[in-house]
Amino acid sequence: MYKLLLRPIFFLFDPEKIHHFTFSLIKFTSKLPGLSSLLKGLYTIEDKRLERHVLGLTFKNPVGLAAGFDKNAVLYNELANFGFGFIEIGTVTPKGQPGNPKKRLFRLKDDHGIINRMGFNNEGLEAAIEQLKKNKGKLIIGGNIGKNTETKPEDYTADYLKCFKALHPYVDYFVLNVSCPNVGSHAKLNDKDYLEELINEVQNANAGFEKQKPVLLKIAPDLNDGQLDEIADLIKDTNLDGVIASNTSVDRAGLKASEEQLEAIGNGGLSGQPIKDKSTRVIKHLADKSNKAFPIIGVGGIHSAKDALEKIEAGADLVQIYTGFIYEGPKLIKSINKAILKTT
Repeated sequence: MYKLLLRPIFFLFDPEKIHHFTFSLIKFTSKLPGLSSLLKGLYTIEDKRLERHVLGLTFKNPVGLAAGFDKNAVLYNELANFGFGFIEIGTVTPKGQPGNPKKRLFRLKDDHGIINRMGFNNEGLEAAIEQLKKNKGKLIIGGNIGKNTETKPEDYTADYLKCFKALHPYVDYFVLNVSCPNVGSHAKLNDKDYLEELINEVQNANAGFEKQKPVLLKIAPDLNDGQLDEIADLIKDTNLDGVIASNTSVDRAGLKASEEQLEAIGNGGLSGQPIKDKSTRVIKHLADKSNKAFPIIGVGGIHSAKDALEKIEAGADLVQIYTGFIYEGPKLIKSINKAILKTT
């Protein structure tokens, strides 16, 4: 129904506008009597064999929704009805900010991809906390955190720490988003010495809580083998809990979209099928280099059960979808979980 009826209609409209429309639609329909139960019945698989014990947490299944979809934590309770095992909210910054100027979200239909330069648009830390107070405990929630665009380089760490400390009671794990190509001063966020400083500060803050929360690093798919080796060493040296591989890509090689179309779109991060192999390569390299010393959440180009299994075979403990959810619809979650069950 989604691919035959809804997607063709949705794709007639501006991607960002239809994103907000679908949020309102899901919110409204979830309030109708019996609709939540119907959706859960259609898309959710309850099976103990799908459970994954990762990061000291128990995920009811290994398929999650990546950050960027529910930035402000307004829809996670309703999205749980589609069968996700976990949902990552954010990226959350200390203060609300509008992000980059519109138009900033573009579909590459022939490539089954998306280019975005949203720029961490979100309503800010306090707004996210108010929404997270409504958590009905349906599934694990991750908190993806970042810095405000206007923040000076010397205050980057303070931004991350503010989000970390305030969100700590409300999320189950954290993600340090240092690899988004759509924010200013991207170079410093990828400097190894700075990353070590940032992670150690976050780890110190984490130690101050009675119960520590897992902390992961989200990395880019465009890193070379040497940079990936540095990431593996960094994880070991800082005792970080794991990695999310990967964020969006700035590489445009091999796309079906014309040069004219790409030039008209401009800069931004590429997601979807075009980065599938890049992401899988990063997962495999880190898993092999570290001898699976830390958990990896695989994300990037998962549009089918086969794509998800490739990530898991490469070394991912859990997977996340985003662009695949937009192109394939909620049926994708169930198909991935069914395929995983066939391998157990």
